[in-house]
Amino acid sequence: MPDSAIRRLLEFDNQVQRDRDQNPVFLHRRDRRFALDCHDQGVGPDPDRWLEHVRRLSSRASTNDPLKLWRRVTTGFALAGLVAGTLAMLGLLFYDGGQRINLTVILAFVLLQCILAVTTTVQAFAGWQPWRWLLRKFSAARPSDALQTLQPLLMARAAHTGGLVFGVAGLITLLVLVVIQDLAFGWSTTLNTGNDSYYRLLAAIATPWQHLWPAAMPDRELVEATRFFRSESSTNTDPALWGSWWPFVTMTWITYVVLPRLALLMLTIVHTQLRARKALQAHHGWIALQYRMETPTVDTGNRHNDAADQPDTTTSAKLQPLPRAQAIIRWAEAGRPTLPRAIIAGDQELLAAGGSASLEHDHHIIKLANQQLTSALTPAAIIVTRSWEPPTGELADFLQQARDAWPRHTTIALVPMATQPDQSPPDHQLRQWLRFAERTGDERMVVSTPMTTPPDILMHRALQDEDES
Repeated sequence: MPDSAIRRLLEFDNQVQRDRDQNPVFLHRRDRRFALDCHDQGVGPDPDRWLEHVRRLSSRASTNDPLKLWRRVTTGFALAGLVAGTLAMLGLLFYDGGQRINLTVILAFVLLQCILAVTTTVQAFAGWQPWRWLLRKFSAARPSDALQTLQPLLMARAAHTGGLVFGVAGLITLLVLVVIQDLAFGWSTTLNTGNDSYYRLLAAIATPWQHLWPAAMPDRELVEATRFFRSESSTNTDPALWGSWWPFVTMTWITYVVLPRLALLMLTIVHTQLRARKALQAHHGWIALQYRMETPTVDTGNRHNDAADQPDTTTSAKLQPLPRAQAIIRWAEAGRPTLPRAIIAGDQELLAAGGSASLEHDHHIIKLANQQLTSALTPAAIIVTRSWEPPTGELADFLQQARDAWPRHTTIALVPMATQPDQSPPDHQLRQWLRFAERTGDERMVVSTPMTTPPDILMHRALQDEDES
């Protein structure tokens, strides 16, 4: 049976599952290259060509056959149908020489076969799976989502295959028994049915072949002559009439058992192929593949993405203890609203520079700080900044002017403040300030934080502040 569309869908689904482990950039380049090659060749990039392209690129051949289980199921149904069809016909045509083969039983059995065929088709089109528990016993792996949508149709195909083999086996058995045995057919029922009613029923059944094989069309005289009753031990009917029913039985079996199964089997095969094609077109992997094939790629030659990389701020400079400063300057309103106790000593005045202040104001602050530093034995100044803001050219100019105006042995400590005054800034922010201080070339330019000041020094400064007060 043709399985091209089903195999295409399942192979495509398996390849999409494997592509989940690949880099999206690689998938985009691979599929875009495939689309461009198809355009150069003047062919459409359909799933078959894409799968062939992927197989050529892959060194691993897929040995898994997703339809192997269903081939076994179909073969099992066919073998069961072969055995059951033979035994069923042997049972229906059992004749011991004394009792007639009841035609009514054969018609009832044919009606049962029609009902089973219709029920199988309805459950397949409706998507019912009452036999799912049976598949779980024989299948070790869980079927993919693509295969699960086709399972009702695949089961119906297997059932119709078994039904078709059942019908063919029964037909062959019937013809063999007609040749090797002298079968005696008749009809009987316990219902109060007249010959005319039964004849009309048989005539309706034989309508499809009444012109094709007139001999298989029973006449009224045959119906009247071959009725038998259970209590009758002998009849005056011509013995040849008892065997005249076999053409009708044969055509009934072909028309209502074999042909319906064959037609429904072909319908199920076609419907399965259409369902598989539709599922492939709606597959999320096919939609993503079309996007990759239609979207151009830009290859820079560098696979490294440096979007998350930090700039190189490595330096040999280290954080220094916070000095005892005579001048404390806020740069651009940094450290508001309050500064840590380690920075402020007593009632020391805080100076403000930078930010929205004018250049004249900054020059004035440098002069005020110079007055405070000139009278100190070990002059030191603290510049409080924001740690998350990198050093600016404006700050560099201010520090250059301050070094020129202040005593040469003045220590200038840059103190980057975090968003929370009681926390230390992150390392990558401190490194940019350490590198800035190192590049000035001034040994008196250091970087400190309140957390780098030893506790004993903080205690000593507190005692000095109390003595001075």
